[in-house]
Amino acid sequence: MSEINSHLWELLFRGLWVTVQLTIYSAALGAFVALVVGIARSHRLRTVRFISGLYFEVFRGTSALILMLWVFFVLPLAFGWQLVPMWAAVLTLGLTYGAYGSEVVRGAMAAVAPAQREAGIALSFSPAQQLRKIVLPQAWPEMVPPFNNLLIELLKGTALVSILGVGDTSFAASLVRNATGQSAPVYTVILVMYFVVAFVITRVMRLVERRAKAGIGQRPATGGSSSEKSGLRHRSDPAVEINSTGGAA
Repeated sequence: MSEINSHLWELLFRGLWVTVQLTIYSAALGAFVALVVGIARSHRLRTVRFISGLYFEVFRGTSALILMLWVFFVLPLAFGWQLVPMWAAVLTLGLTYGAYGSEVVRGAMAAVAPAQREAGIALSFSPAQQLRKIVLPQAWPEMVPPFNNLLIELLKGTALVSILGVGDTSFAASLVRNATGQSAPVYTVILVMYFVVAFVITRVMRLVERRAKAGIGQRPATGGSSSEKSGLRHRSDPAVEINSTGGAA
């Protein structure tokens, strides 16, 4: 590692910053897509479910690398304009991981007890109100752990963008390796870099999970009795208490 001078270290850290930006932008797009498509896959209309399900199947069954190349090289032939490599990568990663995330959203929403929806109907909530006040607040804590895994996979998936010439961590590592002729020190450094970023993401997401559970009245798994952990209070409407048995008081 002593052979990596300050200029090359700066190159590696610039690449790390690009990787972080790619992860943030792609995660933001992916979260939006996951929420929209996940809700659409639970829609009452069969047409909406079919279209959203088709999107999910297409992006789940397509290689992210090949799709990234298609967006960058083939899409301009159809529309006459070309995305810069950075945004072509963000679009591809966001749409791909958003499709995976939509299954997390759909599954978490399906896990909400039917009695909770029935309570909303009894209170004359519209479908949108049921979704906003009952379903999503209870489904959100169940989404966070799978979303954490998807974020880590997305972080590692950003290494694919080097094929488009985006100066991310892996691209910078290749430049440093060529400059120094040393592979082991360089790739050991970027392994540590990826691990540190993944560790930070995991810590943040666990904090988000704890806050999400606290928001619906669930205590952390390390404390409280089983009856306290199962109690759910819907905070959006203080007049309505939705408990673990599905009743409304």
